[in-house]
Amino acid sequence: MNSNIIKIFSAVIFAFMLYFFAYLWLASEQAIALGLICFLVILWSNSALPLGVVSLFPILLFPMFDLMPTNVVTSNYSKSIIFLFIGGFLLAIGVEKTDLHKVIANKILQIFPNTVRGMIYALALTAGSLSAFLSNTTSCLLLMPLVLFLSDDNALKKRFALALCYGASIGGIITPIGTPPNLILYGIFDDLKLQSIPFAQWVMLLLPLAIIMFLLLGWILSWGTKGKKLDKHHLQINKPLTVEQKKVATILISLILLLFANSPIQPYYAGLGLNEKGILLGAGLLLFLPPFNILNWQNMKKVPFEIILLFGAGFSIAAVFTSSGLANQLALFLQNFSQLPAPLLIILIACLVTFSTEITSNTALISMILPVIYALSEQNGLDTRLLMMVATICASYAFMLPIATPPNAIAMSSGAVKVSSMMKYGLLLNLLGILLVSIFAYGYWRYFIN
Repeated sequence: MNSNIIKIFSAVIFAFMLYFFAYLWLASEQAIALGLICFLVILWSNSALPLGVVSLFPILLFPMFDLMPTNVVTSNYSKSIIFLFIGGFLLAIGVEKTDLHKVIANKILQIFPNTVRGMIYALALTAGSLSAFLSNTTSCLLLMPLVLFLSDDNALKKRFALALCYGASIGGIITPIGTPPNLILYGIFDDLKLQSIPFAQWVMLLLPLAIIMFLLLGWILSWGTKGKKLDKHHLQINKPLTVEQKKVATILISLILLLFANSPIQPYYAGLGLNEKGILLGAGLLLFLPPFNILNWQNMKKVPFEIILLFGAGFSIAAVFTSSGLANQLALFLQNFSQLPAPLLIILIACLVTFSTEITSNTALISMILPVIYALSEQNGLDTRLLMMVATICASYAFMLPIATPPNAIAMSSGAVKVSSMMKYGLLLNLLGILLVSIFAYGYWRYFIN
């Protein structure tokens, strides 16, 4: 108890320190917003209070400090993407209840080396490959049940969960349709009358970066696993599917085919135009209905509602980031560096976007910052699309905090990952991502984007 009191007190002290420091340069409202965000991030990181409890604090704190009315804050906890998560969690519960994840794990082990490192690469590459065409959120939700049953070793569960969520983020950038920031970039290309990057060219430019990141991810997460082995007793070797497993498998295969059919490939295919959130929620609800009858209401207790509250808090922080003027301050800060040499400007944008995305929605951030970068590139002489591409990729390459990206939050929902572990591995991957994106942008992409 005493240690938790000390952790809460330290969060308050650091929040006050950041507030007073920020107040020297920022308006009072912006300094307060930064202090409160610092307070929330530290409490999420040091586990002084349950994740869900801290995630409810914005409903009290933001109105208390006149940053946002209560009704506006609470509306962030019912965003439509939250129902995508609920549908995905229901599917994951159905897969777990029928032991279908054990069958899938066995199939994966037949393809990849039957080692800890082999499974880390298997999870990362499978999630990344799916995320190149489907939502990285959906990919993680579908695969997460595998993670918890591959080993009884908590240290391995943590690495497997991180391999899955980081792999989904790494693979999401391979195609223009893999992640929301990519789609926003193409939308802004149209708004600004800029030439779009063809689908095939985008893949040619981004696939080498993703491959290197996959290799580094597997190597890093494999540190310290020498001598550890997978627990074979979890797997069902060559056992025929039960009736219940066939029902869940039918829903999953139909869902994946529908999601692929719904994904547009501009300018060649417009997709079905269905709402992905509704598709996933509908698939989850099918598990309750005849003839499937896989889930009952008691199974809803397994839905990790603390993660849903965490996303509500993340959306609230993103809203305060904009309403308080912090987003505009970020834009003004960037404009001060418009005359930097091209390599330094690329690194600056990569760093700023990567670490800003850790505490706000990547879609909100990228929507705000791309027009600013458009103005910067006009002054610097670099190709506008190059700098915008750097920012867009870095918005997906945020690995430190659960509120940074949906895959990170899903890893937290597994219960196998603590925020401190995510921050340790995530900081290293953030730095590697910044370095590699900067090198690729200046040494490779700029010769093809002109």
